[in-house]
Amino acid sequence: MEDIKDRVLGVITDGNLDYKQKKHHLAYIAESTQAYPEISDEAKKALQEKVICDLFEGHAPYRPRYVLPDYKYALKTGVSYLELEPPTDFDEAINFLSILYIQAPSITGYSVYLGNIDQFLLGYVGNLSEEEIYKKMKLFWRFIDRTLPDAFVHANIGPEDNIIARVILQIERELKQVVPNLTLKYDTEKTSDAFLTDAVKTVFEVAKPHIANHKMTASDFEGDYGVVSCYNSLPEGGGSHTLIRLNLKKITDTHVGDTKTFFSDTLKKYCEMTLDIIEARTKYLVETVKYFDTDFLSKEGIISIDNFSAMFGFYGLAECVNQLMKNNGQNFFYGKDEEANQLGHLILEEMKKIVDSRELPYCNANKGRAFFHSQSGIDIDIEETAGARIPIGKEPDIYSHINMVAPHHHLFSGGISDIFHFDNTVKRNPAAILDIIKGAFRKGMRMFTFNLLDSEFVRITGYLVKRSDLKDFREEGSRYGSALFAANSMDNANVDERACKRVDSNERTASKY
Repeated sequence: MEDIKDRVLGVITDGNLDYKQKKHHLAYIAESTQAYPEISDEAKKALQEKVICDLFEGHAPYRPRYVLPDYKYALKTGVSYLELEPPTDFDEAINFLSILYIQAPSITGYSVYLGNIDQFLLGYVGNLSEEEIYKKMKLFWRFIDRTLPDAFVHANIGPEDNIIARVILQIERELKQVVPNLTLKYDTEKTSDAFLTDAVKTVFEVAKPHIANHKMTASDFEGDYGVVSCYNSLPEGGGSHTLIRLNLKKITDTHVGDTKTFFSDTLKKYCEMTLDIIEARTKYLVETVKYFDTDFLSKEGIISIDNFSAMFGFYGLAECVNQLMKNNGQNFFYGKDEEANQLGHLILEEMKKIVDSRELPYCNANKGRAFFHSQSGIDIDIEETAGARIPIGKEPDIYSHINMVAPHHHLFSGGISDIFHFDNTVKRNPAAILDIIKGAFRKGMRMFTFNLLDSEFVRITGYLVKRSDLKDFREEGSRYGSALFAANSMDNANVDERACKRVDSNERTASKY
């Protein structure tokens, strides 16, 4: 009890937290007083030692980690709980969404998904001119940043070129906001080069949007999908109950035996343990909390439990591979040597088999299986590289990098991302970026994300931060809930030191308390 009192006092007296941030942290502390969902003692120990990490979701999950409302359906039918009638014009549609966005739950306390926003707003354009659309959308975009101040809030556009998407890109370049995160769904048959070029030029200014391989991702889902939070792909009208990740570095550090026994014993043991935790948390949410029986989104069909699954994540693949190579007396390194890269691919394929062989309750969106996810890391990851990425600063040239990582992107229906850091000279040749993106997708990449060397915007794991916001946060706090993550990642993981490419020549805050 004294420890809880001290944690509460630490929150309420923290001058760098605003009122809403304090409420969020206090709720986390309250949740931590509950017993953890029933798991084995061995699994509890793995959580305590951060061999398995629940990303600080809390002891008693009372809302899904990621919720993706079907906004198109909501706009069509209205929302009784919020006394919202179906909108009849553009202004009403924006007002409708402004209200609904604030009501969507998630692990962050803010909506992580704003929908494929251009697609469902197009039906309300009517006779509005581009200038009128621009003025309304600019106010709407400012509203989103000010009322949902978290870099994990995510909107999608595309794949078709359209007036709403173009206006959004223009507004992004002008307002230069961190929120919302943004993804363009790119399809070779639907997305024009002009539209993709507009998106690339927007990245030059604000380090977004991500570019998603729409054909590859859509093929993994029976219905529509959304890219949310950092870059996670999930079913629209559903989402993910939970995301639990396995630290591959730590399980390798404790492994005794050769590489063969690592596959047959250690890897299998900890993958199964991770799945046990996923199952326990999912059942708690559905059976104990009865979230889907009580939440208005579920009652009104805006989400459905049938469109939910869970996410099995991992990180530290590079360190895992390098250690196994060292144990075998081989001086090969992940991202550099083919022998190490092939071992990495084998580990991923084996993990995928284990995940797909386990049927989980209430995971109907993925045929009873968890979505396999390359988790992009959080601020406490000091010794581990995010997901299946090459360690920061060790990345090879852009073409070798793509050829190395692209072959395993197809494994990750739940999302995977590699971040490329380009020299500013690329601004002179945006067509070169288009060629690289198209080539990467032909090679099998699922998501293409890039930064510029001296940009005011820094891509941390999959979300963004502005350098000026970091400075403000260190001095007096920030209204962005994600600022603490970003500051710690900059300090601990050196995310600003990714190897730079010259193309023209070649999720926990509360745990602090």
